[in-house]
Order: sequence, then structure tokens, then C-alpha cells
Amino acid sequence: MERNTVITTNLKGLALFSRGKVRDVYEVEGNLLIVTTDRISAFDVIMNDPIPGKGKILTHMSSFWFHKMEDLIPNHLITTDVNTFPHACAPYKEILEGRSMLVRKAAALPVECVVRGYLSGSGWKDYISDSAVSGVRLPPGLKESARLPEPIFTPSTKASAGEHDTPMTREEMENLIGRGMTKRVIAVSMKIYERARSIAAQGGIIIADTKMEFGTIDGELILIDELLTPDSSRFWPEDDFEEGRSQKSFDKQFLRDYLLSVSWNKKPPPPPLPEDVIRGTAEKYQEVLRRIVG
Repeated sequence: MERNTVITTNLKGLALFSRGKVRDVYEVEGNLLIVTTDRISAFDVIMNDPIPGKGKILTHMSSFWFHKMEDLIPNHLITTDVNTFPHACAPYKEILEGRSMLVRKAAALPVECVVRGYLSGSGWKDYISDSAVSGVRLPPGLKESARLPEPIFTPSTKASAGEHDTPMTREEMENLIGRGMTKRVIAVSMKIYERARSIAAQGGIIIADTKMEFGTIDGELILIDELLTPDSSRFWPEDDFEEGRSQKSFDKQFLRDYLLSVSWNKKPPPPPLPEDVIRGTAEKYQEVLRRIVG
């Protein structure tokens, strides 16, 4: 397992634009340089222990999916080739290799766009309380992890670091970004999910749900941030799938399950992660990359 981890970056000479839970973003010659570190968060808290190789896996997967969806919607990716990055990035080539993207700077929509094909996580909790998820009514009697009759779009707020995203209804989304933009975002989100679901199925992977982000450049809607990674999606092995229980997964759920087992209060500071949890998380991320991207 790769041990050349990057927990945080401090690229002198480059203007820091933002630092998120996982990504350090710099402004370079009017564009943005997104550096995906090996940090991992759970329950909106950043762990103190990194997952080796994680940043490179997320970058590789996002790039793969951006290219797969180009005919559906443009995206912000310019290049992942560090040799063609602006000259100011050259001193940091070793750090940036494999874990960075040069992207166009967009105005981000203040909405997390979640598409669910299966009933799991917070969606399952919402359903058992009132048979609806983010205002979307669902048939009675569904079991945990059930495949939904049709995928549903369940937006949430885009919370700042340390805050929790909260579900919103379609009406609330329309009030925030407008009815026309909401309609466009939902339509393309559904197309992306359906295409991704069929591609992942070829590798024996179920995409239970996924979160996307969109932005605009001169009024043009584009995909931004990351796309269909183990950080932003639930990936389940198809050969082990069974309704009525939680599923094995190739994503953060392995880490979440450990944190729940130690009765942590989901507030900083996080507990230290044992070596087997770090290794197991890394192996799950590597496995889903292998199965989907090859």
C-alpha cells in the first residue's frame, strides 16, 4: 500500500483559494488548481489519520467520469497532466502528480445534488419516519437498501466546513437557484446517474446513490468538484447485494462503521484510526477504482 501521503499542502507562491475537508484549492492564472489530499472525513469531521493513495484515486475516478459524461454536460476540467500546468506549479510537480486537476473557475451553485437509486443512509432514516425522502413520497413497505422504482433527486444545502448539509425540497431549491436552473440540473443529474449505473454494473458495482456539484461560467451549466468517487457515492458489490440490511461497500461506510462501533460522539476531536481500518479503507477505494476504471 502506498505510504507517500499528502495530508495538507502549502504551495508558496500560489494563492490559496480555499481549503475543504479533502481538497486544497489554489488560484493560478485565472484558473483553479485542485489538489486532492489523502485527508478523509466522516460525519463532517476530518480524521487525523490520512488514507494513503486516496487523493490519487479520487482524482483518477473524477477524471474518468468527467470524460464519460462530456456529451451530456461540459465540466470544469482542463487537464490532469502536471507537465502542462502553469510554470508557477513546476516546483511542486512531485506533490501534484496524480492528485491534482487544473480547472476552469466557475460560480458554484449553492446546492448538493443527490441522486438515489436505492434506499440507504439518511434516505432510509427519512423513509422509515414518514415514507418520504426530501419531500419525495415513496411506496409503503420498502426495505432497507431496496432498489427504488425510479431514481429520485434529493437536494441538500451546501454547508461550509464543519457544518452539516441539510435536506431541502425541490421547491426550496427553486427558490434558491430558480425554476429553470433547477429543471436543468435535475434532468442532467438523472442522465449522469443512469449512465454511470450501467457503466459500474459492468464491473459488478451497484451505485446506490451519488452526490454531484454544478456551477456556471457565463451562464453555461457545468459539472464541477468531483464526480462519482467513493467519497461522494455509495458503491456496493452486486454479488453480495440483499434487500433488508445494510450492504458491504467500497466507500466511506467501512470507516463510518468503525467510528460507530467505538461510540464516538461525531464531534472533534476524532478518535485515532487503527492500522487495519486505514488499510481496509484504502483497499476498498482501490478495489472500486479497479472494478470501474480498470
